Amino acid sequence: MVKQSIRMDVHEKPPVLQWILLSVQHLFAMFGATILVPLLTGLNPAVALMSSGIGTLAYLIVTRGKIPAYLGSSFAFIVPIITVSQGGQKLGEALFGCFLVGLMYGVVALMVYRFGVKWLDKLLPPVVIGSIVIVIGLALAGTAVDMASKKDVVQALPKTAVELQNLPGSIKSVDPAHETVTLKVYSLEHFGVALATLAISIISCLFFRGFLRIIPILVGIIGGYIIAYFVGLVDLTPVAQAKWFEIPKWTTPTISWRAAIVIVPVTLVVLAEHVGHLLVTSNIMERDLAKDPGLHRSLLGDGLATVIASLIGGPPATTYGENIGVMAITRIFSVFVIGGAAVMAIAFSFIGKLSALLQTIPTPVMGGVSILLFGIIASAGLRTLIENQVDLTNQRNMVIAAVVLVIGIGGAVLKLADIHLELEGMALATIVGILLNLILPGKEPGELRQTTTEIG
Repeated sequence: MVKQSIRMDVHEKPPVLQWILLSVQHLFAMFGATILVPLLTGLNPAVALMSSGIGTLAYLIVTRGKIPAYLGSSFAFIVPIITVSQGGQKLGEALFGCFLVGLMYGVVALMVYRFGVKWLDKLLPPVVIGSIVIVIGLALAGTAVDMASKKDVVQALPKTAVELQNLPGSIKSVDPAHETVTLKVYSLEHFGVALATLAISIISCLFFRGFLRIIPILVGIIGGYIIAYFVGLVDLTPVAQAKWFEIPKWTTPTISWRAAIVIVPVTLVVLAEHVGHLLVTSNIMERDLAKDPGLHRSLLGDGLATVIASLIGGPPATTYGENIGVMAITRIFSVFVIGGAAVMAIAFSFIGKLSALLQTIPTPVMGGVSILLFGIIASAGLRTLIENQVDLTNQRNMVIAAVVLVIGIGGAVLKLADIHLELEGMALATIVGILLNLILPGKEPGELRQTTTEIG
């Protein structure tokens, strides 16, 4: 009896060329989301790239190199940062609030260290874990499909309600100053590029041999990029205009207790997100990472990464589902590969042309690979339910799974306006799943089983 095939475990180091390519694959997986957060909040994308790399290396050290996780920009802080920064004028105050969130991680990590993790087995039985993992994979399914099949179109702002209703797509943003509106409109051309990217990734994963088989996402992105270039979706002008070497401009925190009141409550959201991602990674790796190296170390590492980011002007950090999806597909869990991606991110933050080149990757290309990445994570959740023999004919299990799935995938939002806190998607579904598991009668004891596969 041995665990399901692992191509490369956490402390295995690949040959140099393979190491570089595997790390680049993880870099591509996290890049778009990591720089999107600073673009939306007014922070510096180059600093975000740098802080993600430094934070990831700090996380790997704190977790003793036992948890292969890449930490990038957290989307949970977009609204609070915008609220506090007031159009970028008070970014320092927003960073102070983010700094306090990092300290809160440390407080929670200390509590977990003191009281252990056995409470996780009671709060998160397989029916809850499996449902949450499915939510993590499918909550962004709509986003992946939009990335794959829609393009941005700018047109004049409608003058009447009738014209507004007859717009050819959904509204992405409105610019009153220029009297324009940006629409998300279906594009067969974009969808074709996305499907081609997806097909290349699938073919690489299933039919290629040797090293190409373990870098399907990278192969898909490169293939999709080439196709997109000939279709005319790639604009290399930003690369030509970018400098070869440029030192990112740092922003430091400014003490503001108003910012603390607005941003610190988001800790609840990111803690739920962190635990969910750790459970997914544990499930994929078939080992209990909450016990070894410990949930407290994982939380402390995430908190340290957030503190580092806030001190230099980057957005708070979180573990990335995209990179978890890459590991699920490749079965390569080497922390050297993750660390390599972190070092590259730091280097790219100083090399303007390379950073600009990555930003020229068309949205439909990333949408194509995202369909596969998010779907793989959802499949891991289904596997959890199946391998732990969760009985969905049991009314209690059925209710928990049903509510968690609909709230998480449906995008339900709980808004607490007085404290500027929003619980949505995975975070809200996780909390609801835990509460249902605690209050519904008929609970059966049991831990998440470590699954094995018989060989031969």
